[in-house]
Amino acid sequence: MDFKEKVLQVIAEVCEDDVVKEEHDMDIFDAGLIDSFATVELLVQFEEQLDINVPITEFDRDTWNTPNAIVDRLNELK
Repeated sequence: MDFKEKVLQVIAEVCEDDVVKEEHDMDIFDAGLIDSFATVELLVQFEEQLDINVPITEFDRDTWNTPNAIVDRLNELK
């Protein structure tokens, strides 16, 4: 499993919906797949499963809103 697939898997687990594995440009906030509580869980899972620490202060909903955007941001942090 490559990096992008791992990230998509984490997002799907937190969102509890595999649609994010197919719709990479879907706004997961607008779609109602993730809320503020799930956002924290997402960041925790990135650290636990991918060993990438994303400070909550770095997380901006406008730039972390799609699976593709999340993969891009994590690539910058790894």
